[in-house]
This record gives sequence, C-alpha cells and structure tokens, in this order.
Amino acid sequence: MERLLEPEQLAAIDYRGEPWLLVHVSAPDAYAAGHVPGAVHVAPAELVAGSKPATGRLPEPARLTALFSRIGYRPDARIVAYDDEGGGWAGRFIWTLDVIGHRDWYYLDGGIDAWRAAGLPIQRTPVVAEPRPVELTIDRAPIAETEDILARLHDPKLTIWDCRSREEYEGRRVAAARGGHIPGAVNLDWLELMDRDRALKLKQDLPEILARLGIGPERELIVHCQTHHRSGLAYLVARLLRFPQVKGYHGSWAEWGNRNDTPVETGA
Repeated sequence: MERLLEPEQLAAIDYRGEPWLLVHVSAPDAYAAGHVPGAVHVAPAELVAGSKPATGRLPEPARLTALFSRIGYRPDARIVAYDDEGGGWAGRFIWTLDVIGHRDWYYLDGGIDAWRAAGLPIQRTPVVAEPRPVELTIDRAPIAETEDILARLHDPKLTIWDCRSREEYEGRRVAAARGGHIPGAVNLDWLELMDRDRALKLKQDLPEILARLGIGPERELIVHCQTHHRSGLAYLVARLLRFPQVKGYHGSWAEWGNRNDTPVETGA
C-alpha cells in the first residue's frame, strides 16, 4: 500500500513545502481541537450535494471548483487526506479527487487519532490557504449511478459491497422509504475495516477479510452505504489494495431505497 502513510512517515517529510497539500476532513470543531500542522480544513458538507433524498450525491461542479480553489489546490500537488473517524470522510474526499482526475494522493493511516497516539505535534490555529484559480474536469469512471447497477444486477463480474450495519442491510433498521439491500450485495460494515486497538488504523489483514466475503480485485466493485460517506472508507481500501475497477455509488441507499423502481431484498 504505497499510498498509505504512517504518522511517522509523514512527519519525516518536508510536507509544508510545495507540492504537498494536507487536508483534514472533519466537523469544524474537531479541526479546531487540533490538526496536523499545516493541514487545511474541509467540512463534510462541502463534499456532498445535500439535496434530499440522496443527500450524498456529488456536488455541482461550481461548488467543487469553489472548494478546491479555497484550499489552494494545484494539479501537481501531492495530497494527503485524513479525518478523525477512521477513514470515512477521508475516503470520500479521495473518491472526489479521483472524480476530478487527481491521482497523486495518500491516506494518513488512522488520521488525527494515530497522529496524536504517536506523540506528534498538534496545531490548533486554522490554516488559511491562498486561493488559486481552478479548472476541474469530472471523470465519470469512479461514479456509479442507479441505472448502472440496475443494468448489471445479475452480472457475475460485478460485486456490490454494502458498507452499512447488518441491521440496515437486513432491513431491521430502516432509513429510507424501504429497508433492505440491493439484491446480491455483500455486507461488510465499514467499522470492521478499522482497528480500534491501533488508533483507528486500517486492519492489517484486510485482503483476507475481504476475500472471505468474495470481495477481490478479480471483479469490478461498486461500494455504497446510506449516503456514500461510510463507503468512502470501502472505496479507499479497494484503491489502496489496487483493485483495478472500483466505483462509488454516490446516490447509495438514500437513493435506491427511496425509488419505487429498484428491487430490494431483506434478511440475511
């Protein structure tokens, strides 16, 4: 996983100079409570459209342009993303980077929790980047739509990974007009990907965990949750493991479960 950085590795890099850009994705109060020195802040709300019912869809290009201009984005930047929850929002940001065609990114394993656990310095004053003019192009390759899934529900070359809780997957907890899961989807809760005994770093046996459920690089992969937040971590894991074809279903269950033309299964 050459895109995975340990806190000590990042601390040893002169990341405050060009072309590095550190991005802390969290609520504003969490960023204010302490971040990696030099990291700019991105709020989760900046990464989603916010329109019901599928609030997690990709924002309009104008909003994305404004966001990346604000944080001082440049196409030649080496971007390190992290968060304060084990990788969900950082993964969503990295998916967004893939969507705008930026492939030079890294993930700080464990985020701010692992950085603190390593005893590394914390900054509490905000970092304000100099805005830059930005021109973005949307790459549809990392994006899955409802119609893409409907057309391939029984395709043996495709795996659908549902990252929600078991209760949501089985339909015992309902957060849309209908509960349950996409027919044929495999369930692996995003919380099972992080190691709480190692400051929320990714589990070290992830390839084996995924393989036991039939999730592997030999098939195309679409990940989703309720709003493509939790599945940001699943997308990140698949990319770190070099899965050749992975997409994020940005409508996720908030879209699928609220439509009346999508099939739904319940139970285990």
